Amino acid sequence: MRQDSRLSRVLHALLHLHGMEAPATSDLLAQMLGTNASVVRRTMAGLRSAGIVAATKGHGGGWSLARPLDRISLLEIYQALGSPELFAIGNDEDEPTCLLARAANAATNRALTEARQQFELSLKAVSVADLTADWRPEMARH
Repeated sequence: MRQDSRLSRVLHALLHLHGMEAPATSDLLAQMLGTNASVVRRTMAGLRSAGIVAATKGHGGGWSLARPLDRISLLEIYQALGSPELFAIGNDEDEPTCLLARAANAATNRALTEARQQFELSLKAVSVADLTADWRPEMARH
C-alpha cells in the first residue's frame, strides 16, 4: 500500500513559511517538497479552508501562515487533509451474514477506532511550533 505523506510534507511547508518574509508561491513550495505546483495548490486549499494558511494573488502573492505556529495543532492539519486513513487494515465484508464474521469485524473496528482516537489525541497535544523546539538553537546558527 502506498503511504500518504501529505501530513509530513505540509508540516515541512509550514515550517518553511514561518521563516519566510514574503508569501511563497506554489512553485517554490513544490520545489522544496519535491512535488509539483498543482499538488501544492490542491493540498494548501484544504489548509486555507481551515484557516491555517492564507493565499494572496498577483505579483508578490503566494501562500503565508494565517496564524502563528503555536496556534496550529497537528490535529488541525490532519483534519484539514481529510483525516487520511491510518492503516491498510479493513473488514472482508461490510455487512456479513455470518455471526463469526460480524464478531471479527466488530473487534477489528473497535481496535481501529481506539488507535485513531489515540493518534488524534497525540496530534492535538502538539503544535507546529513544538516541532522546532529541539533544534531552534541549531537553526539560529544557519
